[in-house]
Amino acid sequence: MPVESDISQVVRVVNVAGGRFAPGHLGELTQIVPFEMVDAVLAKTGTVQQRVRDLPSRVVVYLLLSAVLFAECGYRQVWDRMTAALDGLPVPAPTPAALAAARRRIGAAPLRALFDLLRGPAAGPATKGVWWRGRLVTAIDGTTMCCPDTPANLVVYRKGGGHHGGTGYPMIRLLALVACGTRGLLATTFGTTGRGETGYATDLVPAMRAPMIVLADRNFAAADLLAQIADRGADLLVRVKTGRRLPVCARCADGSWLSRIGPLEVRVIRAEITITTPGGQRTEVYQLVTTVTDPDCPATELVRLYHERWEIETAYCELKQTIGDGRVLRARTPAGLEQEIYALLVAYQALRITIADATLTAPDVDPDRGSFTIALNTARDQLIKAAGVIAETTVDLLGGIGRQVLEHLLPDRRCRTSPRVVKRAISNYAPHTASGRLRGPSHKATISIDVLVHPDP
Repeated sequence: MPVESDISQVVRVVNVAGGRFAPGHLGELTQIVPFEMVDAVLAKTGTVQQRVRDLPSRVVVYLLLSAVLFAECGYRQVWDRMTAALDGLPVPAPTPAALAAARRRIGAAPLRALFDLLRGPAAGPATKGVWWRGRLVTAIDGTTMCCPDTPANLVVYRKGGGHHGGTGYPMIRLLALVACGTRGLLATTFGTTGRGETGYATDLVPAMRAPMIVLADRNFAAADLLAQIADRGADLLVRVKTGRRLPVCARCADGSWLSRIGPLEVRVIRAEITITTPGGQRTEVYQLVTTVTDPDCPATELVRLYHERWEIETAYCELKQTIGDGRVLRARTPAGLEQEIYALLVAYQALRITIADATLTAPDVDPDRGSFTIALNTARDQLIKAAGVIAETTVDLLGGIGRQVLEHLLPDRRCRTSPRVVKRAISNYAPHTASGRLRGPSHKATISIDVLVHPDP
C-alpha cells in the first residue's frame, strides 16, 4: 500500500557564469554591475589575469564588492556567502592568503573605473523630488573615515585630533558631490586630512555643470571656489557667515539684494529661521548667497531649498553607518584603502541605482522614500542565494530588491528636528552631553522664515 511522504523537495535553478568564474557575482546587483562591464574595466586597466586561475580577476572584483555588503565578515567568510548557493559546482576554496594576494594583484584601478561608469544622479528628467525649476539639486560636503592604525597607513594618513585626545585611528577625508533627490554620487575625491575640504572641493568642480544648482555650507564660501563653480555653468546656493559684509548693489522686492563676491555677482538672502517644537523654540539667522538672481524665484523658496543640503549627510550616514556599521575600514595599506573605498562607492551607487529604478515604476513615489536598509539587506539575501545574477530577456526595473523597497516604503517626509548629540562614543563612560545620551529624540516641528532687509545700502 503506497504511503504519502511528508517530505517535499525544492529544486531551484541558479544561473551564474561557468567554470572558475561561477563565484563571481553580486546576486541581483550583478545586473547593475554586469560581467561585461567588469571585463571591460579589467581590460582597460590592464588587470585581466594572465592565465585562468582559481581566482580570476573578474571574480576578485565581485569579492571586493560583496565584502562591502558584509562589512562584519572577513574575506574568507564573504567568499563562503558568494558560493553558498553553488552546490554541485566545482568552486575553489581559497585560503585567506590567496584572497589577499588576488586583491593585491588587481589593485584599485578597475574599481575606480567601475565607479566612473556608475556615478551619476540615478534619476531621469521626470523623477520626483530631484529637480528644482529645471535644475538638478546637488550638494557638496565632506566627511572622514577611520582606517587601521598600521605603520603603512600612518605614513600617509594621520590620526584625528579632538578634545579627548583624538580618535586613535588614522583618518581619511572624503568629499562628494551628491544628487539630493536620489543621494546618488556624481563625483568623489578622498585623501589625507592634511588637505582641507575647500582644497578637495576643487577636484569636484569639473563634475558641476548646467542645469544644476550646488548647495554647500559655510566652509565652501571661498570666493575662488564660488567663481570656479559659476564658470562651469552651475548655479550655487551657499551659506556664508552672518557677519560677512556683503554690500548692497541693488535691492530686490522680496528683501534680498544683489552684491558681489570677487568677480561674481550674487544675490544675498538674510533670513531669520524659527523652529518650534513641543520642547521649545529656537531662532537663528542664516545668510545665503546664490547665483539665481531671477526675481520670479522668491527668497523664501531658496531658503527652503537650502534645507535639501542635509540629504548629503544622510548619504554619508548610509555609507558609514548603514553599510559599515561605524566600523574602521579593513585595509592595512594605503593601496588597499584606495581599493576598498572605491569598492564601497561602487556598491553604494549600485544600491542607489536599484532604488531609483524601482521608484521609476511608481512615478508618484519620491526616491527618498525608498529604504536604503531594505535594499541593502535584500541585496545581501540575493547574493547568498545567487538570485537574479543573469538578467532575463525582458528588462525588469523592479526585481526582488525593488519589490521589497516598494513594499516597505518610508513615510512621506515630515518636518522633524533632532538635537545635536554625540554620534559615536569614544569611551565606555557616559558622554559629557546635556542629555547624557548618544542619540537624541526627534520632535515634530514647525518652521517659519522671515527674510530680513539689509538695514543700510
